[in-house]
Amino acid sequence: MIILPLAGLTLGWIIRWLYARFHLTASEKSADAIKQNAIKEAEAKKKELLVEAKEQVLRERNQQEREARERKAELQRYEHRVFQKEESIDKKISQIERTEQTLAEKEKTFHIRAEALNKEEERYRVELERISGLSVDEAKSLIIQGLENEAKHDAQALLNKIEQEATVASEKKAREILLSTIQRLATETTGEGTVASVTLPNDEMKGRIIGREGRNIRTLETLTGVDVIIDDTPEAVVISCFDPIRREIAKVSLERLITDGRIHPARIEEIVTKVTKDISQKIFEEGEKVLFDLGIHNIKRDAINTLGRLYFRTSYGQNVLYHSKEVAVIAGMLAAELGGCNRDLAKRAALFHDIGKGVESDSDLNHAEIGMDMARKLGEDPRIINAIGSHHNDIEPSCIESVLVQIADAISAARPGARQETLGNYAKRLEDLEGIASGFNGVDKAFAIQAGRELRILVNNEALNDDKSKDLAKQIAKKIENDLRYPGRIKVTLIRETRVTEYAR
Repeated sequence: MIILPLAGLTLGWIIRWLYARFHLTASEKSADAIKQNAIKEAEAKKKELLVEAKEQVLRERNQQEREARERKAELQRYEHRVFQKEESIDKKISQIERTEQTLAEKEKTFHIRAEALNKEEERYRVELERISGLSVDEAKSLIIQGLENEAKHDAQALLNKIEQEATVASEKKAREILLSTIQRLATETTGEGTVASVTLPNDEMKGRIIGREGRNIRTLETLTGVDVIIDDTPEAVVISCFDPIRREIAKVSLERLITDGRIHPARIEEIVTKVTKDISQKIFEEGEKVLFDLGIHNIKRDAINTLGRLYFRTSYGQNVLYHSKEVAVIAGMLAAELGGCNRDLAKRAALFHDIGKGVESDSDLNHAEIGMDMARKLGEDPRIINAIGSHHNDIEPSCIESVLVQIADAISAARPGARQETLGNYAKRLEDLEGIASGFNGVDKAFAIQAGRELRILVNNEALNDDKSKDLAKQIAKKIENDLRYPGRIKVTLIRETRVTEYAR
């Protein structure tokens, strides 16, 4: 019974071993087949890579050979060009050598001829010295002196002719432009003066203005910063102050107090405060009005206020704001007549040329320098800054607009009725003109005529000839320009004459 199971197990184990051995043999055969296939594929891939590598090497070799051939051809062309240049240089060197040889031969010939000419010239010079009785240096001096005198005379004659022609042409053109400009000018012919007196309804008002123990007048003077002068003048009170705006505030305040009739310290303070605000507003309005009339824009408020303060400033009786407006109008007209310059910039520069007079400052600078500094802070064009500084020749004008401002300023100040001049200043100006002319050598007498607009000078005809007289007139005119300030221009007329007087007895 036991043998049968054992035999079954043994037979099953044998069958299983045989099955496993069969499968192992099949796997080994499959592995060998795979290995053989892999070896074959690797060999094929190897051959393919070798073929590609050989082809790549062949391509690179062909490329290198082609580049080598191109470089070789380029070198051959370069060598050919160098060879041609060398041949050309050799030819030029040969030509230069032949030219140098020719020049050397000519130079030798020239030296021989020059020696012969020098000998001939020396013989002629000795002969001329013997005939003329003068040495070479003496003859040279005579010839040079004669040529110099002749050249001076011709140059002076030509200069006189050119100056005469230029003067005639320039005066004619300038007269046409100025006449056209002045005839078109439509601004005020006289400037408004600042009034420093107040008319009273009666003399009793003087006592009310003074007040008890003078408290009313002291309050008014303290608040406005002016001096109120009450004298024997009937029905009038004089207000004295160097500041025209303060003087105007005091004048208007006093007029309102007189009209109101209530004059006491509290009322005076109230009226002065109100009038100060009104005057500040009037200052701004006057500045805006001028800018609107001239068509000038983009002005800051500080500049408008400064312009407005010029309304209360006067120069020789001429209102400075009206004068600035008039100068701007004239400068614009001149720019339009001349052409080639900026008309708007000329008007703007002309309006601002005296703006320094409206600046409240304790500086010791003149109004032109103060105006330049203000225009620079306002960011104005450099040409406007130059025009402000150069309108009295404190600095040199750098553009045509600056020159136009100078001309327009002179026209506005010099026209009839524009300014008033005191007798003392008038007499001093005439005396200074005559004194400048009398200080030059050769001047016998000098007379300032035509209200100081012309200077007549009599010179010694024996001490000065015509050419020196003309030069003297220029020197006197130049000294007047440098030493004096005056509106318009001054004509210098120099008279030289010879008078011979004999008596028949």
